[in-house]
Amino acid sequence: MVARQAGGNARQEQQPVGPAPRLYAQVYDIIAARIADGTLAAGTRLQESQLAAEFGISRAPTRQALSELEAGGLVTKAEGRGYIVSGAHKTKPAVRSAPAGPVTLNAGASWERIHAEVESEIIARISFGSWRVNEVAMARHYGVSRTVVRDVMGRLQQRGIVRKDDAGRWLAPALTPDHIGEVYEMRWLLEPAALMKAAPNLPESLLATMSAALDRAIAHAHEIGGEVLDTLEDQLHVQVLSHCRQDTLMRAIVQHQSLLVAHHFLYRWTPQLFSSEPFLPEHREILDLLALGRPRAAADSLERHLKVSRDRAVARVELIKGAFNAEDISFLTLVR
Repeated sequence: MVARQAGGNARQEQQPVGPAPRLYAQVYDIIAARIADGTLAAGTRLQESQLAAEFGISRAPTRQALSELEAGGLVTKAEGRGYIVSGAHKTKPAVRSAPAGPVTLNAGASWERIHAEVESEIIARISFGSWRVNEVAMARHYGVSRTVVRDVMGRLQQRGIVRKDDAGRWLAPALTPDHIGEVYEMRWLLEPAALMKAAPNLPESLLATMSAALDRAIAHAHEIGGEVLDTLEDQLHVQVLSHCRQDTLMRAIVQHQSLLVAHHFLYRWTPQLFSSEPFLPEHREILDLLALGRPRAAADSLERHLKVSRDRAVARVELIKGAFNAEDISFLTLVR
C-alpha cells in the first residue's frame, strides 16, 4: 500500500515523527532476491494468500509487495488470480538488506507490529470515502491490547491520517477535493518557512545525496515506481525540513502531511496520468536554488510546487475512485 514513509540518513539535530519500518518492503526484497538468483524462475505463479502464509503476515503488506514487484517489471498479473514471475526485468531489484528467511513479527504486542499495515489499510480506502475506526475491533483483528491500538492511532493522528470527531470517535477523513485543498494550503504556508530556517543548517552530504538520487530518477523517469518517488518526496519534504531546528513548526508540518504518506498508494494506482512524474523537475529547481545559496528563491519554488501538486493529487484520487475496490475489514466502517 503506501506509503507512503518518513526517515533519513542525514538528520542529526532532530528526528521528525515517521512510520515504522514496513513489512511490505521486507517481502518485496525477499521475493526480488529470489527472482534475481533464479530461485523463482520465469513463469512461476505467485499467490497473495500463499505468500502471506509463508511469511506469517496478513495479506495487506503481501498485496503491496506484489504491486511493487509488478511496477518494477519483476512480475506480471496472471489471468485469473495471482502474479507470474517475468523473464525480463525493467528495473534492478532494490534489495534493502531484508532478512534472508521468512518475515516474522515481533511476538510482543507493540505498536510497531501493526502500525504499517493499519496505515496501509486506511490509506487504501480514504480515496473514496471517510471511515470510522473501531479500536475494539482492531484489537480483536490483530490480537493485541487496546493500549497497543491507542499507540497506533496516536501516531496516525500525528501524521494527519485520522482525527477525533465531535463525539470523540476516530475518523479517517476522505480525500475530497476540499480536504486535499486544505491540507495543501497549510503545507504551502508552513513548508517554505521551514525551508528558509533549514537552509543554513543543511549538510552538504544531504544535498549531494538528494541531487544524485534525483538525477537517477530523472534519467529513468519512465521506469521508476512508487518506492523511488516516495524516497524523493521524503528527502525534500521531511529530511530537509527537519533541519529547521524548530520543533513546533515541524510538528505542525507533519500534522498536514497525510497526503505525503498516501502518495505511495496514489503513485502506484495512477501512473497513466503522467508519462513521467511531474514533480521531478520541480524538485530539481528547488535543490539547484539551495545549492546556489538562494533559500528565499528555493522557498518560493517550493510554494509553487505545492500549489500545482494540489491539483495533481485531486486528479489521482478521482481516478482511483473508479479503479480500486478495497476488501472489507472488521475495524473500518464506511461513513455514509
